[in-house]
This record gives sequence, C-alpha cells and structure tokens, in this order.
Amino acid sequence: MEQLNRIEIRGRVGNVRLSTVGDKEVCRFSVATNFIYHNSENVAVEETTWHNCNVWRTKKLPDLSIIKTGAAVEVVGRIRTNKYTASDGTEKYSTEVMVNELKVLPSGEPLTSEASL
Repeated sequence: MEQLNRIEIRGRVGNVRLSTVGDKEVCRFSVATNFIYHNSENVAVEETTWHNCNVWRTKKLPDLSIIKTGAAVEVVGRIRTNKYTASDGTEKYSTEVMVNELKVLPSGEPLTSEASL
C-alpha cells in the first residue's frame, strides 16, 4: 500500500510573517478552522483549531503577499513534526503544514459548517 501524508484546510488566516532564507522567500502563517458540534445538552459548541503553515515562493505561487490576515484560504499540503530542545532542557514538538497548493477564496465565503457525524 502506498503511503500518504496529505492535509486540506479551509479557514481564515491569522498571523503572517514573510521572510527570506538564503535567496528564497518563505511565508509562515496560521489558519483557523472551526468545528461546530452539539454537546449533551444539545447546545451548539464551536471549537477553533489553529494550524501553523509554511509556504515557499515557487513558480506556481510567485507572489506571497497575497496571504493577508483575515483572508479566507484553502491550503493543501503535508504535515511535518519537528522535535527540539527548549531552553529549560525539555523536549518539545511542533507540527506544521508544508503547503503545496494555496488558494485565496472570495470574501464572504462561508467557512464553518456543523458536524455531520
């Protein structure tokens, strides 16, 4: 069986940091996704998850300045987990989405839907 590491996210952009690594541009940004479910009292509960994303400037995406705070985006990529040692000596992990495809969605597009489990 072939291995697969793929994630698709549709949400709103939070923090955006454009930087240069060597002679290449990279944009690090967060995307918020919302999930609505009903609890045991049948009250709708909205749960927000923040995803850290990285995208490098490529021929497919030559202009990283299109990534703006508050914009609705659709992201396709792969998950990568990094392990590092914090200043207090403890091992920490961070998970990020390495973006392969990015699409800015029209403003006003609804992004939250209720769970259908």
